[in-house]
Amino acid sequence: MNTSSLTLVGFGPDGWGKLLVIAAGLTLIAALCSFAIGGLLGTAGAALKLSSAPLLRWIGTFYTTVLRGIPEILIVYLFYFGGSLALTHLMHLAGFPGFFSLPSFVIGVVAIGLVSGAYQTEAYRSAYLRLDRGQIEAGKACGMSRTVLLWRIIAPQTLRFALPALGNIWQSVLKETALLSIIGLVELLRQSTIASGATRQPLLFYGTAALLYLLMGQLTGFGIRSVEKRLGRCWER
Repeated sequence: MNTSSLTLVGFGPDGWGKLLVIAAGLTLIAALCSFAIGGLLGTAGAALKLSSAPLLRWIGTFYTTVLRGIPEILIVYLFYFGGSLALTHLMHLAGFPGFFSLPSFVIGVVAIGLVSGAYQTEAYRSAYLRLDRGQIEAGKACGMSRTVLLWRIIAPQTLRFALPALGNIWQSVLKETALLSIIGLVELLRQSTIASGATRQPLLFYGTAALLYLLMGQLTGFGIRSVEKRLGRCWER
């Protein structure tokens, strides 16, 4: 990398470094929000698929089948255009003419969160099925309420078994935030596209974006692996 390239990706008056870092931060925030939404939906979805009621199991299966079977980019488009049309229709009914749309960040986070939730559903369901039923029965025999049993036995061990799969899902969510560039969100990929267009240095800025994605993925992945090892040590005791 020559001096001119370093200047372009630096933090000086002619550099794009600050904008790239801000965009990387927005990427990380979008990924965290999407993963959190996915966690809530995944927990609910796993409960549905593990339910003894056939209708609830069908709802959970329908959710995971549809969201895992449709390409993520198509889901983002459906939410972007479908959400705008729905909002515009509601505003017209309320007496407000014109076209209305939801913020790109909100639409993108919800769309990716729904997809993440479908995968997290299977992670939590599989982890729950690995639990030692003897511990659950022992907890019931000791007089534990459903809430205490869930908090002290089921949830910690389910999380422990699910963490490896959740780590992979997190990495996918982080990369899928790049799809939000197609709906106008200035995240890392979008900012790199803007910078490469302005400077005519696409390889430089897309390469820088790739390094930033890799850095974020490695750092957050290290954190997840540390939690996984710590939980493993706790249960070994």
